Amino acid sequence: MNTQRSPAEWALFLLLSSCWAGAFAMTKVAVEDLPVSVIIPGRLGCGAAVLWIAMLARGERLPPFSNRPAWLSIIGLGTIGTAMPFYLITMGQTTIDSSLAALLISAAPLFTAILAHLYFRDEQLTGFKVIGLLAGFAGVVLLIGPDALKGLGNADLVAQLLVLGGALCYSINGIIARQAPRLAPTVMPVGFVTVAALCSVPMLFWTDWSTVTLTPESAAAVIGLGAVSTGLAGIILIFLVSRTSATFIALTGYVIPILSAIIGFFAFQEVQSWSALGAFVLILSGVWFSQRQRRRAPRQA
Repeated sequence: MNTQRSPAEWALFLLLSSCWAGAFAMTKVAVEDLPVSVIIPGRLGCGAAVLWIAMLARGERLPPFSNRPAWLSIIGLGTIGTAMPFYLITMGQTTIDSSLAALLISAAPLFTAILAHLYFRDEQLTGFKVIGLLAGFAGVVLLIGPDALKGLGNADLVAQLLVLGGALCYSINGIIARQAPRLAPTVMPVGFVTVAALCSVPMLFWTDWSTVTLTPESAAAVIGLGAVSTGLAGIILIFLVSRTSATFIALTGYVIPILSAIIGFFAFQEVQSWSALGAFVLILSGVWFSQRQRRRAPRQA
């Protein structure tokens, strides 16, 4: 496979990373005025609408319900891989900074390494992967902080664990996606985002609407989450996957925390502590080590 990337592909890579990194900042704005039970359905509804428009424009359609493997994958990606992590991460961001949430999400590849070891023969744990997992775990512990670990009832700790739960869901999402049957480019995201949107509808019925205050800022944030971080990001992802590779897309996990921290600094004056920066280095070092492969000795002539 050709690993040389064009400037246009790198530009789209950065745009995709920015769409996903921007979700943390937009969520921070949204949770100031709106409950999670309104943000999640709003985001998923807007995202599904954008993706449906894209799919219909391409002349594609969802698979028939008789295609059981495809629909099992769509339902799994929509519930475990989309609706659940959106809820957990949004709940977590009600009390922690957006850049801290992004740093916690960067642990997702470490969870993926463990799950892949259990499910796939060609992704077994190696010495490099074990070192990476240990470094990543140390980074997460440092990020959460020893004081937070002592008080399990601490609201900040609970919020951070919710975000880590979302990262675990994203890891499970990757396992499901790898085993999913191949469909037309826009079909899979349309299917699972629509399923996720439908799963979130009941949240609107338990919302206390008398306490909801929709401001221009929060409305714009929800629309941005749906149209940009879910819909537009899905379209860019589909386009890049068709032109490059899943490995290339996975590199977004390295830049999203950095972009989120930059956005958090300029938009909210969020400044992470030195321990958080150290944790950031440990987590990304763990991800890097977990993906290294031992070089094979050259064959003797």
